[in-house]
Amino acid sequence: MGKSLNYNYAFVFYDVNEKRVYKVFKICKKYLIHYQKSVFRGAITPSKLIQLRHELKSIIKIDEDFVCIIKLINGDVFEEETLGNNQSAENLFL
Repeated sequence: MGKSLNYNYAFVFYDVNEKRVYKVFKICKKYLIHYQKSVFRGAITPSKLIQLRHELKSIIKIDEDFVCIIKLINGDVFEEETLGNNQSAENLFL
């Protein structure tokens, strides 16, 4: 089994039903800095990242909403995690 990584910085992007936008915004605002519309970023401890993810999962509807959490250790290493349905991501080319 591999070593678990400790992420210390995160970006959160979301596209959720307007009924839940304010709730998701409020949760993200507790943990990160509001960057632009539905984008948050900032330093975060691993335990706070777990709490953020847990709170978001309790609010969103997986079949309707999309939340993307990009976790960084430093500028060279990152991991993307998505919660919910993001049909438009299938059409993106990197």
